Amino acid sequence: MTLILQGEIDKLRRLISTLATHVEEAVRKAATSILEGKPELAISVIDRDQEIDDMEVEVEEECLKILALHQPVAQDLRYIVTVLKMNNDLERIGDLAKNCAQQSVHLAHQKGLVIPYDLSGMAKKVQQMLQKSLDALVESDSLLARAVLDADDEVDAIDAQMYPEVQEAILEHPEQMQSLVRLLKVAQNLERIGDHATNIAEDVIYLIEGEIVRHRRK
Repeated sequence: MTLILQGEIDKLRRLISTLATHVEEAVRKAATSILEGKPELAISVIDRDQEIDDMEVEVEEECLKILALHQPVAQDLRYIVTVLKMNNDLERIGDLAKNCAQQSVHLAHQKGLVIPYDLSGMAKKVQQMLQKSLDALVESDSLLARAVLDADDEVDAIDAQMYPEVQEAILEHPEQMQSLVRLLKVAQNLERIGDHATNIAEDVIYLIEGEIVRHRRK
């Protein structure tokens, strides 16, 4: 690898790391805003969504520039392909965090609302999945990435259990139907964040081991 190419890849690592940090923060703030009734956190997530979008474009442009100018091969090429895919997942996670934040702004004004499912547990699990998938990238740890794949099943189980619990809550408290539907949307967005964290973990496994594990899990 030439020194110029090494410098470009190091820059790319810094860019994707910065984007990942912003996305992690958005998810954390969105979850906290709902669980603790802090709409000001939700508003900050919504306001910074464009910043995440701009960073996603910058990362993609940097990847394309490296491909065009240096024609990398082997591990370097695999890394750039992985970053390109991961970049898209991170941007989508940012969008989903914004969606949660928008629901949080409305929910903050509802008094006496009882959350009928384990939203706190689901939010915590999803945040752990995202953190582990990104740590796996930084530490080149495929075992950590595989742990994310296992955690995705747990989030899916919470998501499946949540539907009948929300339905029952609507029957018992029809006056809270709109708020309960918003909570349902929050859970759906969290489940999708878990899916994207899983995508990132799968890409990390490909980067480290050269194995495509997508669609191959039992």
